[in-house]
Amino acid sequence: MTVTVNMPVTVSLDDRIRLLSAVLAATHYPQEAQDRGRHLAHSHARNTQKYLLNQGMNEHPAVKSLEDMLNRKVPLEALFTMMLLMPWPDLEVDSLPPFVPGNWPQQLHDFYLKSNIRGFWTENELPWQDAVTQSKLIFENVSFNEFLGQFTGDVSEKFVFMPNISYPAVEEMGLRYKDQLIAIVPPPQAWGDSPPWPYDDETQLISVYRGAVTQYARLLLHGYFRLNTEKLEEAKEKELPISDELKVVYPTWEDQFMMLYTKALVAMYLEDHVDPLEAKAYMLIERKANSIALLPGTISVLRRYLRERGNRYESFMDFLPYFPTQLRVAKRIVSL
Repeated sequence: MTVTVNMPVTVSLDDRIRLLSAVLAATHYPQEAQDRGRHLAHSHARNTQKYLLNQGMNEHPAVKSLEDMLNRKVPLEALFTMMLLMPWPDLEVDSLPPFVPGNWPQQLHDFYLKSNIRGFWTENELPWQDAVTQSKLIFENVSFNEFLGQFTGDVSEKFVFMPNISYPAVEEMGLRYKDQLIAIVPPPQAWGDSPPWPYDDETQLISVYRGAVTQYARLLLHGYFRLNTEKLEEAKEKELPISDELKVVYPTWEDQFMMLYTKALVAMYLEDHVDPLEAKAYMLIERKANSIALLPGTISVLRRYLRERGNRYESFMDFLPYFPTQLRVAKRIVSL
């Protein structure tokens, strides 16, 4: 099944994504995610896992192949992007990436048939439809195109949002496929053993908008960097003033900049297009929970770029070599 609602952000479900999410449910991944941080997955995710384990599908070759790829640290985003390259429903494809077993499409199709996951989806269609309806409500009037285009130029791609009530239950993903930028986002997590919130819960809009803006901004910036490698190398000559603690998590210059950039853009979007109080709440969470002390300074520098865009700087890439120096100054000012 594919359900699509045309809006500034297209809300969509794709059975290829749902199939890989189901295979993921039968692997060791759900338990490892719990080990990284206690949470309660959506009831549909937990029911999917129970349904598949009761059938012994955790021993299926498709599950074993997926576990092997996960053990080899193949990123989830690469695996989910690969699914979109496979035609539905037979999944047969002429060529596969080198990290994928040659019989992976056949294994997936066999899993699909033997598990009767189609029947399970049909019996449990309501929560998926609720997720689409909820997502439609909150993406009716967003301004992602205009907002993100201020930095990386006019956006020709289509924004697609796929709510995911299966696995991964707490990890969002961003995929680039043809002319689409796809954000696959789980429902907002509650604390501890409480069930996730609906996508359109008014108190949880920060979480959903954060996931979408982060993934779209990241995908656009990756493409922008690929088109401007010379300016990027010039910018990388100056170290970013982040803490040693964060350097462990974000080891490369691109990683560090991407983290600062996407988090700042989320705060700016919330402030400009949602509610300044939501932006302050988001910034407080990031500064306390994730030790992002540079967030206010990053926002200040990016807003300065917007003020000087078209005057001092023709493009964001023209500005980028000056970003590290300006961030150091902003860091000192904010800390005073």
